[in-house]
Amino acid sequence: MSAAGLAGRRVLVTGANGFTGRHLVRALLDNGCQVRGLVRRPGSMPEDLRRSMELVAGDVRDAQAVDRAVAGREIVFHVAALYRDTSVSGGAYWDVNVTGTEHVLAACERHRIARLIHCSTVGVHGHVAQVPADETAPVRPTDAYQRSKAAGEARVWAWYRRTGIPTTVVRPAGIYGPGDDRFLKLFQRIQRGQFLMLGSGRLFFHMTYIDNLIQGYLRCAIEPAAIGEAFIVADAQPVPLNDLVARVAGVVGSEVPRWHLPVWPFYAAGAVCEALCVPLRIRPPLHRRRVGFFTHQRAFTIAKAQRLLGYAPAVGLDEGLRRTAAWYQTQGYLRPTNGAARGARP
Repeated sequence: MSAAGLAGRRVLVTGANGFTGRHLVRALLDNGCQVRGLVRRPGSMPEDLRRSMELVAGDVRDAQAVDRAVAGREIVFHVAALYRDTSVSGGAYWDVNVTGTEHVLAACERHRIARLIHCSTVGVHGHVAQVPADETAPVRPTDAYQRSKAAGEARVWAWYRRTGIPTTVVRPAGIYGPGDDRFLKLFQRIQRGQFLMLGSGRLFFHMTYIDNLIQGYLRCAIEPAAIGEAFIVADAQPVPLNDLVARVAGVVGSEVPRWHLPVWPFYAAGAVCEALCVPLRIRPPLHRRRVGFFTHQRAFTIAKAQRLLGYAPAVGLDEGLRRTAAWYQTQGYLRPTNGAARGARP
């Protein structure tokens, strides 16, 4: 994944040991960058990456650790975030995704970095009323995670207008690929014949294969047209949920689920589970955000990224699902199928 112009650049990746962070670090190293990662647990980084990069132990909530990580860097990819941990309250999201972002911004200004790429999410748009939506769609977050990401992005834009430091915001759609576990339950339940579709399944969902996302990040770091802009980075097309489920069934070697159930009983049950579990810091077995997977319209256009960045997602949905299922199989998360292929490294 080549990005001419990055060789030799001093780069920081916050959240370098997360799913997206690890893939981004590999791509930056492959492009000859001098990579530093801010991570809470350095021992969680794969050994080959630890040998090839510099690690700073710390948390974005720790302003001093953030300052140490940013010092001497030219480009900062702010990827660290608290993502949909159902056992925590809204305040925890705010501490990481807003206050943590403020710490990164302060350090970037203090050390006068050359470029900031901030990871947001299409979730800031909430339920999309008109599809396909672009970057100008209303910001209407619907849960604590989305509200914290919207507030963090607002801090970034205010900082950019004040400092003029070159800044780009990336809003990925649903990220998946080898090494990810966020979609693991979907694959497992479909393979086991336990998946139930809530609602009609006609609403759209938009996926982003990890290699496509990393290509978008690298383009944002080198293209002058990216400065001062937000970009939706996703796969080429969204698909209806019924279609997504059928494609997953195909790669895991199972029957396509046929059952459809009404949404409202599950939404109500999710609210009760959250009320009982979250105060005890227990992960609820069912929560409203999971039900939102079936009720929120999420279909976007990547035309702006294509036009200004030259972004061209190279991995299609079927191939991305196949690679992801193959990795799950190599890890023992799914039963092997006759069509199993070798997965990419996480």
